[in-house]
Amino acid sequence: MTSSRLPGKVLKEISGRPMLWHVLQRLRKCKRIDKIVIATTVNGSDDAVAKLADESGVSCFRGSEEDVLERYAGAVEKFGGDIIVRVTADCPLLDPEIVDRAVGEYEKGGYGYVSNVHPSTFPDGLDVEVFSREALMAANTEARPGPEREHVTPFIVRNKGRFRQLNVANKKDLSSMRWTVDEPQDLEFVREIYRLLGKKGETHDFSMEDVLALVEGHPQLSGINSGIRRNEKYAEQAKKEGW
Repeated sequence: MTSSRLPGKVLKEISGRPMLWHVLQRLRKCKRIDKIVIATTVNGSDDAVAKLADESGVSCFRGSEEDVLERYAGAVEKFGGDIIVRVTADCPLLDPEIVDRAVGEYEKGGYGYVSNVHPSTFPDGLDVEVFSREALMAANTEARPGPEREHVTPFIVRNKGRFRQLNVANKKDLSSMRWTVDEPQDLEFVREIYRLLGKKGETHDFSMEDVLALVEGHPQLSGINSGIRRNEKYAEQAKKEGW
């Protein structure tokens, strides 16, 4: 809830419901996920997030705001899980089929980390990371203070020799498209997508291909939040740290 660029963004209204509610509904359509856990902070401002989790029948773990890696490890220690799937709450257009595809690739065996972001070929906002409990706990024990703990997976990603890795790529590079919510313009864009493809207050089933067709048919939609750099803060830190 303390996002600097868009305070309270995870509970901002989209089509009559909080953004996080939409993320949960989409995750519930994944066929390869057994349990959903919201990992939020102990800050009083995030009481509203915990309340939504309770109202939605979803487990919730509360931990550090700055040390997100430790928060993830704590959630896994409390609720279990050998395969961890990470998505973020500011991605209300995530596609369950893409999540399932990443998990499916991981389950083929031998991987410690599978994602669709190294490099990115999907629209920003459809990111998914899948990693082993072993890799997560090793990262929590060994990762350095600072960006490696704020972003959860950099320690795993930079240890390719230790954790076998795979990137899931889209047939066409769509990484220039921005479907995540970090800025007010992003929220405006997503609200328009929901207005045009869904019904207010209802679960929405549209896929990446549905959104893509809409955006390609209405080029003005992409103009709403164009010019915002993808994962700007992460990219700057990654360059500085040499990830």
